[in-house]
Amino acid sequence: MNATAVRDITGPSLRDRVSEEEWKVRVDLAAAYRLAHLYGWTTTLIYNHISARVPGPDHHFLLNPFGLRWDEVTASNLVKIDLDGNILDDTPYTINNAGYTIHSAVHAAREDAMCVIHTHTEAGMTLSALGDGLIYTNQDAMMFYGHTAYHDFEGIALDLGERERLVADLGDNKVMILRNHGLLTTGMSVADAWVQMYFLEKVCSAQLKLLSAAAASGQSIRYPSKEVCEHTAEQYDNAGCGEREWPSLIRQLDDVTTDYKY
Repeated sequence: MNATAVRDITGPSLRDRVSEEEWKVRVDLAAAYRLAHLYGWTTTLIYNHISARVPGPDHHFLLNPFGLRWDEVTASNLVKIDLDGNILDDTPYTINNAGYTIHSAVHAAREDAMCVIHTHTEAGMTLSALGDGLIYTNQDAMMFYGHTAYHDFEGIALDLGERERLVADLGDNKVMILRNHGLLTTGMSVADAWVQMYFLEKVCSAQLKLLSAAAASGQSIRYPSKEVCEHTAEQYDNAGCGEREWPSLIRQLDDVTTDYKY
């Protein structure tokens, strides 16, 4: 997308109208949308959502403008809302109500959830319908051992009453599989939530291939011990997530486009 097209969609830049802290979050969140598009997570057109909390005491957060593709999101056209769903920007855009339901629930309940990502990829939707959910058969999957919650499907997330049940099921976990629906990750930063989702998507896809291969070959699946899974999960916890990977992802994105920073 060229610079003129970006400005037509975005309108005036907010760079000088918001705090430095908010602008940084806006740029990171716009980058998260563009990277998600680049990695093929935008399988539901203009739907699904990534949100980020604006620094400060008000619990305001940013969502994508409803109707734009993820590769059209910029730092300035992200929509700022409060926990009641009121739009706080001077913007021509609205938000997706289902996105508001899910993301407002998590941001209101979890101080550590600075970013929330929700996807409907084919791998995520398929795994979400499997009775056993996520299984821990490889190193990357063990990142989520003991940290993964489940929430039963209740229909399109338009009922605000679902928020209480959603956050109760999430608890203090960073990751949730929405049964018969898709995937959700949270993070202490945009980078944290994005990298969590990258690996969750990867291990969902790997699990589906493993189950298919096992069924086709007649071989049994080898499961590491509970002790090994716990040890590996602790190693991941100690290593942290996102901050080391994010600069390299930004370099990758900047090789493709920089207009998300507008």
